[in-house]
Amino acid sequence: QGSRSSLEQHPTLICPYQQAMAHMAHATERPYKVSDGSAQASQSSKVVRKPRIDCIDGCRFALVFPIILGHFIRFGTDNKRLLKLLTQENVLVGGFFGISGYVAAYTTTNLRERSHDAKKFKEPELFFWQKVMSYYPLHFLISSVGAPMFIATDRLMKNSWRTTGMHAFLNYSLLQAWFPSEAEIWNPPTWFLSALSFANFTLPAILPQIARLSKDGLQKLLVALSTVSLLQKLSYSQAWKFYCCGGFAEKTAHPYLWNVTRFHPFGALVEIVIGAAAARSVMLDDENQKPSINPLWLFLASYASLGLRLTTLNLNDAMIRTLLFMPLYTKFLMEIHRDCLTEKPHLITRFFGSKLMTSLGALAFPMFILHGPIGQIFYKKKIAEKLWGGILPKKFFPFYLLLVMVAGHFTNEFFVKSKKVQQFSAWLARKLADSTKGMLSDAVPRDSSMEKLAGA
Repeated sequence: QGSRSSLEQHPTLICPYQQAMAHMAHATERPYKVSDGSAQASQSSKVVRKPRIDCIDGCRFALVFPIILGHFIRFGTDNKRLLKLLTQENVLVGGFFGISGYVAAYTTTNLRERSHDAKKFKEPELFFWQKVMSYYPLHFLISSVGAPMFIATDRLMKNSWRTTGMHAFLNYSLLQAWFPSEAEIWNPPTWFLSALSFANFTLPAILPQIARLSKDGLQKLLVALSTVSLLQKLSYSQAWKFYCCGGFAEKTAHPYLWNVTRFHPFGALVEIVIGAAAARSVMLDDENQKPSINPLWLFLASYASLGLRLTTLNLNDAMIRTLLFMPLYTKFLMEIHRDCLTEKPHLITRFFGSKLMTSLGALAFPMFILHGPIGQIFYKKKIAEKLWGGILPKKFFPFYLLLVMVAGHFTNEFFVKSKKVQQFSAWLARKLADSTKGMLSDAVPRDSSMEKLAGA
């Protein structure tokens, strides 16, 4: 559906989510077997085929659109209740990390087996670079096209050329998420790619271990990871405060600590592994297991957690994300996954799996990358003053949203789907994997003496 033709032909895509959904849609057949994670011969001739999970692809647009709103809604309304409700993008971004882990586990581990697909991790370096090259070309393109504006902004803010050069380096190297004082440089939303790149670096070591776990072990892992994530948020909240009026109304007293809390790659990795563990739990279900609840209620409950901002229980974004949104949204992903495998899926499952939502889901990544630079043209004060004489009026905001969608569509059609771009990405990933061989795997066989030493 949507961009299926390009997905079928090119396994290495510009958008990581499209790449993952391609594998989900066209998963290879493999013998059904029970194993402990090591390579074993088939114990049965029965074949298990991974089904399409279109509905998870469709969920991405329901995440990206309110994130875009949250970043620029203050230029579209003065309604304080709306501003409180819609400026919680730092809560919703956790859903993207959860989906990333969910899809990664689904595409690299075996259905109803406690094992992983050895072919996917035969060359861990190639796995890593393919992931990076599935989103880096678009990041590079937008960074280069927008570079004059980004550099001009740095200079207008009285930053030295040295600082401007550092910002450029961090942006192109995708290292900005490691620097809390520089996390929102140039195209701020791309800190997500920075954190995601670190996670992709670790996944060849993590996913095979998760694949070995039983359902009971996976449940315990989910509890442990959620606790670790909560500890990070408690640390931030204890240093500042547990309740707030929203980012548009008050700023944290500890901005660098806040940036570490919401941007740090280790925190993102925890949420990605939570998504992976959730996927594995569903993949170990009995063949005819049905959802325990209509996914609609979990979806509504997860988004309703944002409504706490309008009550006396107005927890800060970090606490809402970890205490409520992520557990509910993770459970939603699991139940909608189970529901789509039934003969009569619920309405919400059919909606997110529809052609409309999967097509919009394909636009999520381009829109996510483009909305920041487009917004800066109209709403970055120093840039808007140079171009338009000032920030554009609030009545322009709907046209900004439309422009982001149109730009996302054309970028998807003419760049993301471009065969030349995909072929170049695949070629470069191969080159980078060859040049870094041994970085994530043992490229040089050990001699007999080393083997004996290791055995001892």
